[in-house]
Amino acid sequence: MTIKDGWRTHRKAIMWSMLLSGALIMEGYDVVVIGSFYGHPAFLRRFGVPAPGANEVGYIIPAEWQSALSNGSSAGGIIGLMINGWAADRYGPKIVMMVSIVALTGFIFIMVFANSLTMLVIAEVFCGIPWGVFQTLTTAYASEVCPIQLRGYLAAYVNACWGVGILLSSGVVKATTTGTTDWAWRIPFIIQWVWVIPLFIIVWFSPQSPWYLVRKNRLDEAEQSVRRLTNPEYIKPQDVKNTVAMMVHTNELERQMAEGTSYIQCFRGTDRRRTEISMMVFAMQLLSGQNLIGQGVQFLTVAGIGTNLAFSLNMILNAQFIIGTCVSWILMSFFGRRSIYMVGMGCMSFVLFIIGGLGFTKKGETNGPSTSFTTRKQLAGTSLTLTRSLGPLCYTIIAEVSSTRLRQKSIVLSRIAYQVMNIICGIIVPRMLGAQSWNWGPKSGLFWGGSAFLCTVYCFLRLPETSKRSYGELDLLFEHRVPAWKFKSTQVNQFAEHVDEKVAVAHVERAGSPQH
Repeated sequence: MTIKDGWRTHRKAIMWSMLLSGALIMEGYDVVVIGSFYGHPAFLRRFGVPAPGANEVGYIIPAEWQSALSNGSSAGGIIGLMINGWAADRYGPKIVMMVSIVALTGFIFIMVFANSLTMLVIAEVFCGIPWGVFQTLTTAYASEVCPIQLRGYLAAYVNACWGVGILLSSGVVKATTTGTTDWAWRIPFIIQWVWVIPLFIIVWFSPQSPWYLVRKNRLDEAEQSVRRLTNPEYIKPQDVKNTVAMMVHTNELERQMAEGTSYIQCFRGTDRRRTEISMMVFAMQLLSGQNLIGQGVQFLTVAGIGTNLAFSLNMILNAQFIIGTCVSWILMSFFGRRSIYMVGMGCMSFVLFIIGGLGFTKKGETNGPSTSFTTRKQLAGTSLTLTRSLGPLCYTIIAEVSSTRLRQKSIVLSRIAYQVMNIICGIIVPRMLGAQSWNWGPKSGLFWGGSAFLCTVYCFLRLPETSKRSYGELDLLFEHRVPAWKFKSTQVNQFAEHVDEKVAVAHVERAGSPQH
């Protein structure tokens, strides 16, 4: 099937996947908006402490409170992720998603009417629980309802939605920087309610994932779901039955390899390697130095750039999440997932080392026009690299590398790895940039450049190529312990050998070698 054929026959699946991924717009907006407040004048006057000369306002949010606010949503996200991994398998992703939307509606009240940093931290923890649900359900849904040819693009689209949310938060926060009352920082929180009703309606009418129904042995409903996700002009009734039969076959193949769908199973047998890769791919997003972009406003002001210009540049950086995802679609048409991700990580390391070197300019020149301009360019280069490779490809890889039976839990574990790293970064990055803490400024790039280099080495040794492979083929490649750098050249026939009437167990033919 070509991409054109996939679009023609599965355009309904594409539509539903894109609509449900819209939840990530809400999540991206919510998670990032609090970080933008660290340079917001009204927010700093309301919750900050005096720090003459630190910025134009003369107030800062202490590093320990920045860590608490950033880590609050991460802690709540871990709780939500663990709940989702269990609840989605038991009750189905639709019910879990709708309950999460209702819960978030109530939790936003705490944010809007908070009168202290303590209340804001509590609100971040509570809101982080439904955000954790959004993070995994949308990625899993995109990978399950679309054909192989479109799977990577729809999973990467999740990153674009996250970017839209970040861009919206940047624009809203910038628009309120001139306000002097508490409503200047409350309005960005209030806007979060805009998504609630439309998103709930979308989830209510969306088709259930056919893979979930197959795992529950509800095959008639699975066929009905496939019919809702495909174009009846091109998909015949027998094709629908064949599609569900393939899902049953893949599910049985995985059950024969390893029975069970618990979290413990994710760390047993061949699933241990798949879980490790999923967790590392997500964790490496932060190990690549992404936090310097996430703290863009503060980083730019530390580098000597005015508050208004810093917010404008931050909007430009965040807009690249959308543009970068579109560019990644083009790159995926010509290159494999492994190549794009590994090269992107290497480029991140290179650019971060340059940023770190700028921190050693002579005293008195650090905040000069030339150095500030160069810092802006290098930070933009980091954002360009991240948004065209690591950001969108991360969602594609984790959606493909996990087994279908353990996909929800594998994505949950990978996102937990991200949240744990986010907590660690939330502790050290504010101190790296804080004027009253370590005050590294651009020198922070050296630390993250070294981290990104080590991640590049890991990608070469452990990250496999998953493009153009069915889930059954990937199961066999992992079962036969094929090295990561040989995934692309290894030939797989998942129907070569039958051991009973129901399950076909395949053998792997390594390129240029006898059959095994």
